[in-house]
Amino acid sequence: MNRLQKCCAIVGAGEGLGAALAARFARGGFDIGLVSRSEAGSAAAFAAARSVRGETGVRFRQGDADRPETIERALAELAREMGRFEILIYNVRGEFTGCAPLEMTTEALEAAFRIEVVGAFSAARAVLPAMRAQNRGTIFFSSATAAFRGSASHPLYSNSKFGLRALSQSLSKAYAADGVHIVHVRLDCDLDVPITRRLYGEAYHSAKLADPEDVAETYWLIHQQPKGGWSNEIEIRPNTETWTF
Repeated sequence: MNRLQKCCAIVGAGEGLGAALAARFARGGFDIGLVSRSEAGSAAAFAAARSVRGETGVRFRQGDADRPETIERALAELAREMGRFEILIYNVRGEFTGCAPLEMTTEALEAAFRIEVVGAFSAARAVLPAMRAQNRGTIFFSSATAAFRGSASHPLYSNSKFGLRALSQSLSKAYAADGVHIVHVRLDCDLDVPITRRLYGEAYHSAKLADPEDVAETYWLIHQQPKGGWSNEIEIRPNTETWTF
């Protein structure tokens, strides 16, 4: 593999948005490094990247956000094989488990924070030094509108997403001057992916959901932004989404 080739790492590269992101950045000329809990879990993203550009270099390494050290190790191994990553996309989401705030256990809260925040930090720490040295790089944190408001029914999710947003802002304020573009992407929508279609059942209608390929295109456009006009906080929704007031 050509170590001078542009490389994009995707942590949490499943069959939905992860696959769409792999395809879009492969089409943009990037080799793709995939990290997920199992190779089977990244199969769709692997195939998507190769389908749009047959010569795309695609590598996989196992990593579990519940054990953040494995994410950092996987990215380090991929960087040694592929070269410096110009883009990192942390596309991991914990369980969307409902409960009242006082029903949260400390163990569940720690687990949610570990996946959403500690895992994201571990991924960023694996690539930031090289990005800073090159004065170039983009880091995306896929998030949700839960990062903007607390929840009486899903406090584990909102608390951890709040933490992810704070991490993104902290890293951006510290390292933007070094040429690293760090973006917190709030997806205020349901994505048109297999798991969502199953959940919707007979109520499924594609027009009501966000197309992962359209969302991936927005990530790509954000990566193209000039340094003098960076967006560090982006909210994405389809035009049919009902906004929450």
